[in-house]
Amino acid sequence: MSLCFSFNVFTLHSPKCQIFSRTRLSSQFISQIQVKSAPYTSSDYHVNSSQPFKFSSKRFNPITALGATTALEASPSSFRNKNPKDINILVVGSTGYIGKFVVKELVSRGFNVIGIAREKSGIRGRNDKEETLNQLQGANVCFSDVTNLETLEKSLENLGVSIDVVVSCLASRSGGVKDSWKIDYEATRNSLVAGKNRGAAHFVLLSAICVQKPLLEFQRAKLKFEAELMKEADENSGFTYSIVRPTAFFKSLGGQVELVEEGKPYVMFGDGKLCACKPISEQDLASFIADCVLSEDKINQILPIGGPGKALTPLEQGEMLFKLLGKEPKFLKVPIEIMDFAIGVLDFLVKIVPAMEDAAEFGKIGRYYAAESMLILDPETGEYNAEKTPSYGSDTLEEFFERVLREGMAGQELGEQTIF
Repeated sequence: MSLCFSFNVFTLHSPKCQIFSRTRLSSQFISQIQVKSAPYTSSDYHVNSSQPFKFSSKRFNPITALGATTALEASPSSFRNKNPKDINILVVGSTGYIGKFVVKELVSRGFNVIGIAREKSGIRGRNDKEETLNQLQGANVCFSDVTNLETLEKSLENLGVSIDVVVSCLASRSGGVKDSWKIDYEATRNSLVAGKNRGAAHFVLLSAICVQKPLLEFQRAKLKFEAELMKEADENSGFTYSIVRPTAFFKSLGGQVELVEEGKPYVMFGDGKLCACKPISEQDLASFIADCVLSEDKINQILPIGGPGKALTPLEQGEMLFKLLGKEPKFLKVPIEIMDFAIGVLDFLVKIVPAMEDAAEFGKIGRYYAAESMLILDPETGEYNAEKTPSYGSDTLEEFFERVLREGMAGQELGEQTIF
């Protein structure tokens, strides 16, 4: 789970958050190498009718993937020699905050994209199948369940085609203890196993830069999967990975824009300099993730990435916002010790009421993002280093603030990631 905590409005944001509900996949296609278009009915797959879905019909010899019994063997790096239109990319977490942009970017580059989605997707499952199909236009949508390996494998088997690349944008919705392990580890691992069993030779993982300093359950879950992903590549020369660790996202930093516009103070912890980040837009991050599909220099790499420009502290973010509004800066500084006290109380209550485990974890998540920078952690100094944090893209936080002032936060809702 890649989480960005905004103390501006006491909200927690996980950029790619979705859990998939169970359904079955009907498969009635593939005529030689081209899938016939069909109208969307009650079946649980959809093939885009405007662009025929072209799959390689080549079959592979069985191998073993992470303990699985059978698999489709991937030719080492062979997909990188194909044209994008002949490369089949499976995207899990396709309906989440970043996932939607990743699907759009991959489609725009001409890849054959299979988006795995729940029957009810979006914030609190408010989107039905039709809305999901509208969001993922140009992709071939498969309604399945990534939390159940058997169901996911059956869905892909029914498709009857090979997979070249898996892109995972999965992340738990809340960062709760059980949810973190269910999604950030188990569901993501299911995607690796199922993808490899259909021939996938490359896995692109959307992780988080904060796993450098793992104090939270979702960070531990992500690191466990990262380790298994790297081990798989070490043991299989025909398999590669790219682990993308982004910094903060614009969405998680925009919660105070409308409040400040209404005349309220900008809220920050401590002196506003405890944490800094180089935020990256969803479009730029999606572009970077898409680069990882074919770029040779991103093979078997951990890739921290931020947006353009200098690292910004909460104080600087607030000053930027007041300047755009033409207002005199007005800040409310909250002592970080308040968070420490709350966490202490919650930890004590968990011993009495175990059901409060997630509440205690949310408090720790809040404390983490109040104090830790979303930048490269220099192992030599133990300090966060803005200069060593790579930049990518062209979208700036100032431009995002300007857009929110014009258009509001529509489409940027935190939904189930709001914890206070």
